[in-house]
Amino acid sequence: MSTHDEVRELAGPLRSEADLDPLIERIGDARIVAVGEASHGTHEYYSWRAALTRRLIEERGFHVVAVEGDWPDCYRVNRSVRLRPGADEDPRDALDSFARWPTWMWANDDVVDFCRWLRGVNAARPEEQRVGFYGIDVYSLWESMHGLVEWLRQHEPEHVDTAVQALACFEPFGEDGAEYAFASRLAPTSCEQAAVDLLRSLCEERGLQEADGSPPAHDPEARFAAEQNAAVVVDAERYYRAMIRGSAESWNVRDVHMADTLDRLLAHSDDGTRPPKAVVWEHNTHIGDARATDMADAGMTNVGQLLRERHGADDVVLVGLGGYRGGVIAGESWGAQMARMPVPPARPGSLEALLHEAVGEDALFVVPRQDRPDWLARRLDHRAIGVVYRPEREKWGNYVPTVLGERYDAFLYLEDTAPLQPLHLERADEHVPAPAHAV
Repeated sequence: MSTHDEVRELAGPLRSEADLDPLIERIGDARIVAVGEASHGTHEYYSWRAALTRRLIEERGFHVVAVEGDWPDCYRVNRSVRLRPGADEDPRDALDSFARWPTWMWANDDVVDFCRWLRGVNAARPEEQRVGFYGIDVYSLWESMHGLVEWLRQHEPEHVDTAVQALACFEPFGEDGAEYAFASRLAPTSCEQAAVDLLRSLCEERGLQEADGSPPAHDPEARFAAEQNAAVVVDAERYYRAMIRGSAESWNVRDVHMADTLDRLLAHSDDGTRPPKAVVWEHNTHIGDARATDMADAGMTNVGQLLRERHGADDVVLVGLGGYRGGVIAGESWGAQMARMPVPPARPGSLEALLHEAVGEDALFVVPRQDRPDWLARRLDHRAIGVVYRPEREKWGNYVPTVLGERYDAFLYLEDTAPLQPLHLERADEHVPAPAHAV
């Protein structure tokens, strides 16, 4: 049998949500489903990811959606979709407030549609069974610090001094991660200890409450959010210091933080009445197992690898998405205004070119557990478009060597794609984080 015949034999149709049935069956009772995307600016990736997530929530009891976004911004969305008191009645308002570049990743029509649907589902459920929407990324050092100080002033004033001291350590750097990173490289001290002390004080307070059996003095969900903001401060400080060294370390700090945050979310949502289950939305470079790419050779791990190592392959399903040609929203450089860009046909010899030649239409591939065809074990270039993209570099860049059958448990292939629709243009006063990796 030829390679093209092997590809066609494994390909399933991908025209409607019902065509996801083989993937739902493959997921089975797994507690974590991580769904990727080949770019942060493609409508079809977002719509198919949302379609799969809707089915997992309705049919398999998933109740956490964790995304590659900042904790403070996404927590405002979480409050909206869970109908919390004082929250935005329309999730669009929460998403439209996103102010860290690239805003289009989450402030777009596809995410609005999903979050409005999620709010409607949650409205029919008791509060303790509502599905949450959380950001697990690490960039929001200052936003998390300010949010934490505000919460402590209202609920635990005895910890305010510790938080203010930590904030004062960072303030001279003007909320600029790069400036802080350069300064910490040149100076013998950093703000690391202040951040760690802050998190420790919160954890010790919770430990004391749990030890004496006293009921929580305030909303457990809000306190969990405060603790997570403190954890972001600790890891973001480490991330920015590692970033300046220009190695794989900053990538690993970021992905370990995201995996740790997911574990905390699973533990927090475990009320003993149902198995905690989470869907993760991130770029393929975070979702697909790094050991099946050249990332491992560079000393990099990622969320997909960490999930398999921590929870076992049977409890984790990794789903990749990719396309042959179309369009995308991206920036020409870090911090640049967003633009609609063409995505040319995938270069010859790539994974996407093979699927185009063999199938030529949208298709679902579920990786067999045994007796895999040879093409799934072959290392092929697999397109990866970040928030920075230059189509003219397609001949030598924008691809990650990938063994598909080891990197993912399933793959959604799309023949043609279109740019997503942002809620707003990038604003002049928005925050641009210091770059380390543009995905």
